[in-house]
Amino acid sequence: MKTSPAAPTAHADRLLADATELLGRQLPPGYERALRTVPRHLFLPGRLWLRDGEGGYRPCDRSTDPDGWLTAAYSDIPLVTQFTDGLPSSSASMPSMVLRTLLLAGVGAAAGEAGPRRVLELGTGTGFNAALLCALLGDDAVSTVELDPLLAAQGERNLQTAGFAPVVSCGDAAAGWAPGAPYERVVATFSVDRVPTAWVEQTAAGGRIVTPWTSAWCRYGTLALTSGPDGTAHGRFHAFASFMPMQRPCQDTAVPATSPAQHRGMTSLSPWLVAGGDLDAEFHLGLAVPGASFAWDTSGEHAPVRLHIADDEGPSWAAVDYDGRSADRFTVIQAGPRLLWDEITAGYTHWETLGRPRIGQYRLRVNTAGDHTVKVETGRGRSGIITLAKPSP
Repeated sequence: MKTSPAAPTAHADRLLADATELLGRQLPPGYERALRTVPRHLFLPGRLWLRDGEGGYRPCDRSTDPDGWLTAAYSDIPLVTQFTDGLPSSSASMPSMVLRTLLLAGVGAAAGEAGPRRVLELGTGTGFNAALLCALLGDDAVSTVELDPLLAAQGERNLQTAGFAPVVSCGDAAAGWAPGAPYERVVATFSVDRVPTAWVEQTAAGGRIVTPWTSAWCRYGTLALTSGPDGTAHGRFHAFASFMPMQRPCQDTAVPATSPAQHRGMTSLSPWLVAGGDLDAEFHLGLAVPGASFAWDTSGEHAPVRLHIADDEGPSWAAVDYDGRSADRFTVIQAGPRLLWDEITAGYTHWETLGRPRIGQYRLRVNTAGDHTVKVETGRGRSGIITLAKPSP
């Protein structure tokens, strides 16, 4: 029988208690056993970055602060493990969110139920999530794919050190991993704004795909789809989790530098209503206004407070300025071929017309051509349909 180094008992007990409290439910016995079996500290580098409470990160080194490092390793918090170009590019997710995702995927069936025989994990990262899958299902059931060759190699070493041996592959997660298909479960550890066609094609009929969701406007939510026998997939969104977006090989995100003509006007729609933290509204806008992102500017350079909106794939932009006095009228500047504030206003008005639906009321269907259609179920005799734009070739 294979054995692996157990997690430190006191730390594992605290992590289990914290995760259980956040989830608001008792974990199935298999999950409790997996969390105690998989030593999280073996899947972390010697330097971690923790949130500093001021919007940034502070380093935490095992060599200089071993107790603080070990405490962080068994805390129910996300831990940044890699920076690229000054920005977090890889992280160890909150254990409670990892467990919630696996529960949503139906990994680790209850006693008497048939569990999945083949699971594909997309985004190996540190290897911790793959180790949990192995603890729940056995090594032979698990395949995992990682784009970054250094992360793939380190993740595989971490798994071996902890006593687990799933199939680890280096490649583009958007392509899935055809050699192990079909899978009963496909689970992503990063967020997407579209479900790659390969994931649907490699999922067995009746199988489930679970992935965090993102948009340029709102990085929040989790999508659970069931694969149909006709090559389609359908399911709903769930209101939890915020993960780093999927990385693609040789991404070019540069926007052409232009100076489009500007249009000035006024609006009565408060910028705080669309970008002030109402995740239900922001989720809808992320679907309804593709490619639009926002940032707050409180430098005072242009106005006491400015909401800046950008088209992530073009030259269009908009700015909504609060003058520090009037909270019912705001100056708007729009530039470029897309009148972004007009689109945001239309999207927010539509959301209100639908009765301010919550994230869990949105369903998504992927057809055989890869088209994504979202249906909003209001329960009030009204519904909305949003067809997500296909990515640019």
